[in-house]
Amino acid sequence: MFFDGFARRAFGLTGDLPDQTAPTARRPKIGLALGGGAARGWAHIGALRVLDEAGLRPDIIAGCSIGAVVGGCYAAGKLDELEAFARTLTKRRIMGLLDFHITGSGLIGGNRLRRLLEVDLGELLVEDLPIRFAGVATELATGHELWLTQGPLVQTLRASYALPGIFDPVQVGGRWLVDGALVNPVPVTVARALGADLVICVNLNAEIKARGGTVVQTPPGDPVVEALTEQPRGFFRGRAKPSASAPGMAAVMIEAFNIIQDRISRSRLAGDPPDLMLAPKMQRVGLFEFHRAAETIELGAEAARRRLPELLEILGELQPGPPQAAPI
Repeated sequence: MFFDGFARRAFGLTGDLPDQTAPTARRPKIGLALGGGAARGWAHIGALRVLDEAGLRPDIIAGCSIGAVVGGCYAAGKLDELEAFARTLTKRRIMGLLDFHITGSGLIGGNRLRRLLEVDLGELLVEDLPIRFAGVATELATGHELWLTQGPLVQTLRASYALPGIFDPVQVGGRWLVDGALVNPVPVTVARALGADLVICVNLNAEIKARGGTVVQTPPGDPVVEALTEQPRGFFRGRAKPSASAPGMAAVMIEAFNIIQDRISRSRLAGDPPDLMLAPKMQRVGLFEFHRAAETIELGAEAARRRLPELLEILGELQPGPPQAAPI
């Protein structure tokens, strides 16, 4: 006490000294894991709007594929521009943005979309964003999951959404990268590893028809036996009706990617579940129906509103209370 009094007089300090022993209350770091899902990803915009309105701004964002695009634009302060662009999309305009070619590694070169991203994101670097951000990609040569936390933001987003067979791979640091949904469609693990205390994920495939059945083929004339290895979810029960004609190439690629993403998502989320999952009802939105942005954004907002009370309750439990007075 004598030294405190002497120091205060010597340096002209007035008022009470702060209690150096009292714990400092810290809001839990909120991490957001935005999953892949192509056109369904516009739902991320609606979910982010609701969280913003509730004052729940994430400290960390991990995005995969379209989730990386929306999350990266949000972290860069460009969500308004992205939403305005999404709402103006028509089928005709979408076709105009796709530079098809037959000599590359995919059907679409992606240069037109790159230039479009550069209009708003320019030369921004991931490490300079005000919110910590990581885009998930897959290394084509090894299958390794890569977390892109440095370098040009536009390049990171392109690598994360480079769907094999559709977009050309993107070279980053001498490695050819493709869509991160091949390894981690809903990157909860990434958000947690980057320091999030509470992880909210937006899973764009949680409400899609179940794909867990095993069909046992029996001799001709006998009924097909279905051994459902997992409980079907949503409105779907049993197998889909067979089509009279074989599906086209695009339909096969889309359905195959849906199956892969669904199976990997279930496995990854079972091993490291989020603290809260937002599951927009995406049954009626196709993977490439980008022109339905207004409807899809609202579905994302609805999903966030449904779980907002639960989220606030979880945050209240994690938030440290006021320091208790020491017993006399």
